Amino acid sequence: MKEDLLQCQQRIAPYIHNTPVMSSQLIEKLVGSKLYFKCENFQRMGAFKMRGAVNAIMQLTDEQRSRGVVTHSSGNFAQALALAAQSLGVKAYIVMPNTVANVKRNAVLGYNGHILECAPTLEARERMAKEVVLKYGATFIHPSNNQQVILGQGTAALELLQAHPDLDYIFAPVGGGGLLAGTALAAHYFGINCPVVAGEPLEADDAYRSFHSGEIKSNKTTETVADGLRTELGDLNFPIIQKHVSRIIRVKENEIICAMRLIWERMKIIVEPSSAVALAALIKERESYEAKKIGIIISGGNVDLDNLPFF
Repeated sequence: MKEDLLQCQQRIAPYIHNTPVMSSQLIEKLVGSKLYFKCENFQRMGAFKMRGAVNAIMQLTDEQRSRGVVTHSSGNFAQALALAAQSLGVKAYIVMPNTVANVKRNAVLGYNGHILECAPTLEARERMAKEVVLKYGATFIHPSNNQQVILGQGTAALELLQAHPDLDYIFAPVGGGGLLAGTALAAHYFGINCPVVAGEPLEADDAYRSFHSGEIKSNKTTETVADGLRTELGDLNFPIIQKHVSRIIRVKENEIICAMRLIWERMKIIVEPSSAVALAALIKERESYEAKKIGIIISGGNVDLDNLPFF
């Protein structure tokens, strides 16, 4: 797996950005630790998901690429797969709910993604994706529960550790589990005693409950401002999380919003609510991590500017 991560990093390098690592003295003073923010909000299409999408497509055969790829997503992975496919000369079919915001639909269209709309339920999304596979022979790529996607997402933490190999901890948000699983693999193979800690919204805490019960749990409600974290773990990423993640910290909605505002105000960068969850988790439990060197994965910066939570 260590070699797989390195090969993945080399493979996708021409198609992604090695995003900057930033710091903030004020936020460091607040938490009492040295912080290194890996800013995937500066990634192509605005989020870490570009990494996994590119890697997954690049691992397909020429015949598979000729028939295209398909996913179901209403958020960042829809944009990521569309842009990755465009970059690699592959057709992308994107199944999106008919309730999706125009800004997200337009972003996918801007990357030449072929949108198919369906009812806003997981069952409808999965059914339509299967129909695309049968009709066009496209390869389905899951946004988070795919081995090649997980490896791609892990390259963000790999880059962070290559720049700062002596980190004591890495904090990352968890939704579908692809980023967290990839981050955990990178920390395991390239960190030096570097545990990974996840932040998760209390209002969508399936990962926390899964982590502590030993079996994948579902969410009854997902009423969280961190809309990118409303998805659930899968059977491929969950075992990695069980084995290599140290802790999952749940945070309340006001804690997420305060952390998001803190990053906007003090670091002068645009991050989405899901990105702020990792920092919110650290702030909540800062006494446990004082005087440490901590990496924080800022997962993305795709926000609806007409619907900011602090205005």
